[in-house]
This record gives sequence, structure tokens and C-alpha cells, in this order.
Amino acid sequence: MRRLMKSIVAGVVFLLIPETGIAKQWTLRECIDYALQNNISLQKNRLNKLSAQEDILQSKAALLPSLNASTSQNATFRPWPETGAATVANGYAVSSVDKVYFNGSYSVNGNWTVWNGNRNRNTVKLNELSALQAELDSATTANSIQEQIAQLYVQILYSTEAINVHKSSLETSKKNEQRGQEFVNVGKMSKADLSQLTSQRAQDEYNIVEAESNLRNYKRQLKQLLQITDDEEFDIVVPVTTDEMALQDIPQMQTVYASALVTRPEIQNAKLGIESSDLNIKLAKAQKLPTIGLNGSAVTNTTSMGNNSLGTQLKTNFNLGAGVSVSIPLLDNRSTKTAVNKATIQKMNYLLDLQDKQTSLYSTIENYWLQAVTNQNKFKAAKVATASQETSYELLSEQFRLGLKNIIELLNGKQNLLQAQQNELQSKYMTILNIEMLKFYQDGQIKDER
Repeated sequence: MRRLMKSIVAGVVFLLIPETGIAKQWTLRECIDYALQNNISLQKNRLNKLSAQEDILQSKAALLPSLNASTSQNATFRPWPETGAATVANGYAVSSVDKVYFNGSYSVNGNWTVWNGNRNRNTVKLNELSALQAELDSATTANSIQEQIAQLYVQILYSTEAINVHKSSLETSKKNEQRGQEFVNVGKMSKADLSQLTSQRAQDEYNIVEAESNLRNYKRQLKQLLQITDDEEFDIVVPVTTDEMALQDIPQMQTVYASALVTRPEIQNAKLGIESSDLNIKLAKAQKLPTIGLNGSAVTNTTSMGNNSLGTQLKTNFNLGAGVSVSIPLLDNRSTKTAVNKATIQKMNYLLDLQDKQTSLYSTIENYWLQAVTNQNKFKAAKVATASQETSYELLSEQFRLGLKNIIELLNGKQNLLQAQQNELQSKYMTILNIEMLKFYQDGQIKDER
């Protein structure tokens, strides 16, 4: 029983002890989700959207009447009042000879713009479009971040496999160097030839260091994109990448482009810019239209020079007023015409901006498609080349061991094999990346292959 209790306590303690020295491994989806929540550019976009929402509320409030209350309290000091003289205070003649007296006024005023050429209502619509554009700006930034994350993620995967290729090459170089040392010992190889094998081994070690440096740099860039600033080790989950992923059917370029025209936020944003310019034209033209307003007020006042009580004065001095105001612009020094022309020019600019974004979108998709096709063909050829170079190098190694091939031929064969392996890796991952980017532009989703 005591042993059982000790085992249970030890197990609980083990579970409570935090894991140390184990780096969190991030999946592609975790990287994207984390960036979408923490990236500073995206957070700024969200603040812009909140600001645009406040503009909507403000413009809607402008449709309602405004109401304000005011009061003033004044004291007057007359050092040498004239005895028996009458003084006028708030419209009343009084004969008080007080040196100090007080006046108070109280008013409530209301104004309502009934009609101003629909400028208020169009301002509401314009601010609503601005809020939608702020949201689309955020979506555009999010897409750009996802695209960058996917590219860095694939680069990390490629660099990881490249390191393994270099390590495998290093093991072969070490075996060749060891075999060369044995040949030198029995007089079948010169030290000069051995030094070339040693140089090849050192070059492979250098290649590993360089590949590891590239890997760390890609991870650093990914951490920066995720806004991670701690010194904890950063690593990613290495998913299984098969040849079939690189050999899958490539999406049709025109199909991807047609879908992207409908779904991509930068295109929708440019279209909203055209709509907003139409509203700006209406707002500019409304400057020539009359403005009709209603106003009303309630006013009363008091004075210490009166004989009546404060309540009586408030009642007897109470006045109500209301009115209608009409403002008709006649000459505005060409300001309306200038505003209309500038709004029209702005619309033309938005039309060109839409065309430019459509062209840029097509070029981006075309580039991904061409890269996918090119690298897929390269991958097919590279697989054949790698298999051929592996067979060739095995034969060269055997012939070198038998003394039928010299050191130069062996090193050339090894270099050719290494180059073929790197070409296969690079074309494989570039094909997968470009196909995934085409799918992303088509449906807006980056899948986390595991």
C-alpha cells in the first residue's frame, strides 16, 4: 500500500512539473491563427474599423435635432447710484438704490436641419462604405500575412530536408575520407588525393552550417511575423510531404482568377471606392441646394432689483419662441463646381485603381501558375535524375574501391548526386507552395497538411 501511494504521489508531481527544454512545435494553422490575433498591422486595421464605426454613429446622430441649455449669472456693482432715479433691469423700470444687484438668465434652445440636399443621409452612407473599406483593408492585410507565413513555412520545411541531405552527404564524405586514408596507408593513393577527400568532407560540413543558418533565419522571420519576442526556442511541426502533393493537378489559371475577382478583398475595396466617389459627387452637388432648418427656444430671467419673488420672476419672464430658417446659396466663388469636378476626378482615379488591382491580381496568379507548372516539370525530371545519379554514384564508389576510378571522378559523381537531390527537393517544395497559393487565391483558405 505504501509503495502504491508513493507511486501515485510521484506521478502527480511529475504531471505538475512543467516541461522544460522542449520547444513548442507550431503547425501552419497555429501560426496563421496566432498571427491573425497578434500581428500589429492587423490590430491597427481593427482600430481603423472601430474609428470608422464611430464616424457612422456621429453622422447618424447629425440627422437628429440638437438641444442645449444655458444659463448665466451676473453681478453688478454701482458705487454711486443716483437717489430717486429709475433703473431698467430686464425690461422693468425699478427705483432701487442697491449698490449691488444680480441678474440671471436661463434658456433652452433646439435646432433641427430638416433638409440640406440629402447631405446628412449621404454622409451616413459614405461613412458606412468607409467602415466596409476598413474591414476589407484588414482582410487584405490578413491575406498578405497568411501568404507570407505559408511561404516561410515551406522554406523552413525545405531547409530542414536540405540539412538532412547535407548530413547524408557528409556521412558519405567521411566514409570516402576514411577509405582514402586506408588507401594511403597501403600506398594505393597519394596524400594529395586524400586532401581532396578531406576538402570535400569539410565542404559538406560547411554546407550543413550554412543550411542550419538559413533555417534559423527563416524561423526568425516567421517569429517576427507572429510578433513573438521571447527567447524561447521556436520550431514547427514537419508534416509529411509526399510526391503526390507535388504531382497533383494544377488549378486552371482562368478559374482561379475568376474566383479571385469575386472573393479577394482588395478588389472589393476598389469597387467600394468607386461607390464612395459617387456619393462624394452627390455631396458636392448638394452644396448648391437650399438648407431648411427649424429652431425653438424657451427663455426666462430673474433680477435681484425686482420686487417679485424668484419663482414669480421665472414665471412672468418666461418666453417661448420658434422659427424656420431657409438658406439658399447664390454665389459661392465656384466652390461647388470645384468640389464636383474633384469628386469626378477621384472617381476616375478609383476606376484606374480597380483596373490596376485586377491587372496585379492576374499577374500574381499567372506567376504562381507558371511557377507551379515549371517546378512540377522540373520535379518530374529531377526524380529521374536523382535515381540515375544514385545508381551512378554507387557504381563509381565500387569502382573507386577497386581502383578503377580516380578521385576526380568520384568527387564529380558525388557532387552530381548532391545537386540532383537538391534540385528534386527545391522543385518539390516550390511546386507544393505554388499549388497551395493558387488554391488560396481561389477559395481563400490555406490548408494545414499534416
